[in-house]
Amino acid sequence: MTHVMAKGANIPLTATAVRAVLRWTATPGAPDVDVSALLVAADGRVRSDADFVFYNQPRHPSGLVRHLPKQQSGSGEDVSDTVEIDLGRLSEDVERVVLAGSSEEGSFPSVPRLRVLVFDVGAGEAAAPVAEFPVTDSGDVTALVAGEFYRRAGGWKFRAVGQGYASGLSGLATDYGIAVEDGEDVSDALPAHAAPADAVPAAAAAEPEPAAPAADLPEEPDIYTLAPAAPAAAPLPPPPSTPPTVGTPAAAPPPAGYGYPQPAAAQAGGYGYPQPPQQPAGYGYPQQQAPAPGYGYPQQPQPPAPQPQQQPQPTGAPGFALPPQGPQFQPR
Repeated sequence: MTHVMAKGANIPLTATAVRAVLRWTATPGAPDVDVSALLVAADGRVRSDADFVFYNQPRHPSGLVRHLPKQQSGSGEDVSDTVEIDLGRLSEDVERVVLAGSSEEGSFPSVPRLRVLVFDVGAGEAAAPVAEFPVTDSGDVTALVAGEFYRRAGGWKFRAVGQGYASGLSGLATDYGIAVEDGEDVSDALPAHAAPADAVPAAAAAEPEPAAPAADLPEEPDIYTLAPAAPAAAPLPPPPSTPPTVGTPAAAPPPAGYGYPQPAAAQAGGYGYPQPPQQPAGYGYPQQQAPAPGYGYPQQPQPPAPQPQQQPQPTGAPGFALPPQGPQFQPR
């Protein structure tokens, strides 16, 4: 399925090799368009002039980016200019591949039905494009960045750009670090097939490079990808085997005092309660214990019980004895 993209949108790519095409409708008087590609490092500039692949320098020294001849459709209406890029085998210091277009015979608003098409090379010639970006609002310019392929999280993505340059292809190339003298055409400034000092040899480039860290690029939302599913909610804990009890403080016992039932020990004797019968204290009677203190009466110390006194025995004549003592024996 082909994703029709708006300006500024981006999509992830699963293809390791792509064919990027600028296509337009050929009409009398319409300008001709040329496609080009720039291999850009993390600083936003090419590593050398050899990183600029276009009609006068159609092959990168690594062999991983190639400019193909222009083609017309069978009816002759549509014209295509193409570059092929082996994204999965590029050196890891290449952060982006910029897809550009230029026109020396007029500005881009005069190019009818200009669009960018991205194909998966592994899907075959007859496969539909992965993405299509109609370039409709580039402004009155003679060069533009149509789109770019960039690294993100170990993979590659494509962004629809559509940014124009009124200064033409020379101004665009200078912006990315190509040395072009004032008034000089970029095709004359670059020697054909110049190799960068740090170019990757073709034999070494055959081995896939490890994924580089994600580039520090502004990230737009993936318009054509589904948002990740929300994580499942954590399961609720099982209900307790017995219902919880709501704790309430134990009711305090009523204060001991007048009007409240007293414990058995406290009811021995006090104000308002029946008292045990009292026996007179004296010689020959059992003594009673003092009642327990009652409401409002402090405990008083108890005096010791009186002990019977022993009568001294008079010392007199032998055989003398006192008569029995007691009131009943006293003379009246």
